[in-house]
Amino acid sequence: MEMIGTLILLSLYRVYSDSHSLRYYYTGVSAPGYGIPEFSIAGYVDDKQIDLYTSDIRRCVPVAPWVKRIEDTEHWEKDTQLDKEDEALFRHEVKIGMKRFNHSGGFHSVQVMVSCELNDDGSTMSDEQYRYDGEEYMYFDVPTGTYIPTMSEAQITTQRWNSPDLGMKARQKEYLDNKCIQRLRRYIEHGREELERRVLPHVKVTGHISDEIATLHCLVYGFHPRAVDVKWVKNRIDDIPTYQSTYVLPNPDGTYQIRVSAEVITKDGDSYSCYVDHSSLEEPLLVRWEPKTGSSLSLILWGLILIFSLSLILSIITLSYVFLKVKRKTLDKPRRVDSRLTRT
Repeated sequence: MEMIGTLILLSLYRVYSDSHSLRYYYTGVSAPGYGIPEFSIAGYVDDKQIDLYTSDIRRCVPVAPWVKRIEDTEHWEKDTQLDKEDEALFRHEVKIGMKRFNHSGGFHSVQVMVSCELNDDGSTMSDEQYRYDGEEYMYFDVPTGTYIPTMSEAQITTQRWNSPDLGMKARQKEYLDNKCIQRLRRYIEHGREELERRVLPHVKVTGHISDEIATLHCLVYGFHPRAVDVKWVKNRIDDIPTYQSTYVLPNPDGTYQIRVSAEVITKDGDSYSCYVDHSSLEEPLLVRWEPKTGSSLSLILWGLILIFSLSLILSIITLSYVFLKVKRKTLDKPRRVDSRLTRT
């Protein structure tokens, strides 16, 4: 009954990853270098790159094989023309950004992330962020359709872009609420086999104890899709509140990995398990950590040493006894006189 209750409670927190997202990353820099083009656009569906435009190639090209099959030449020509217009715009925006932040030279960047997401329940979300040298300075608030500054340097730009006469915020809200979702639905329809591929995770738990504090590590790897829930639990049900986690990292074969660590004070009777939930699993996994006590190993080692020592001592005593016995028999035996030596 305890096991059934545990699984019921844990199943309430299942991970479902039938949600999908479409993201475009725009990057403009003050000068090309370090392998970075002056301008680029990279499109992603569920963290998988689908297309690319750079100021070096000056064309929008497909990256994912399944995208090549569903989009015709007209699509790539149209996107190329739009990307060229964005390239010209970004050259101007980088100069404006440097002026706003009082930078007269050096390497600086303007980045924009535009995204929309379709959840498994049919609801949608969208987002648009602006960064200068990696720091957010403004964003587009989708519900209100308004550009919001997060730094004083962006106030002039947001006031201009929010002007009704410019019509910019209305066009952007229309894109995020409708056009972005429409394109995402098309990609989901034609790329479902790849996007919704399920690969079971592998789990490896390790740990060591020092001064009654156990440091635990749980490595989960080889899973697909990306969404996963990994944590440490005590006695198969209680969450351990403090732990460290890496980001979900990609593997060369298209799968993912993550590592979660925790420190706990060990007590008799407590057990610790790594909880893993993924859409490829029928039920969450609980992989228990089995501690190896150093005292038991020491006792075994000292026991073996003692047995070996006793065996060696007994062997020496036995050999000594046999040697002395043989020697005594030799001394007690009468010597035979060679007649040839006594002959006269």
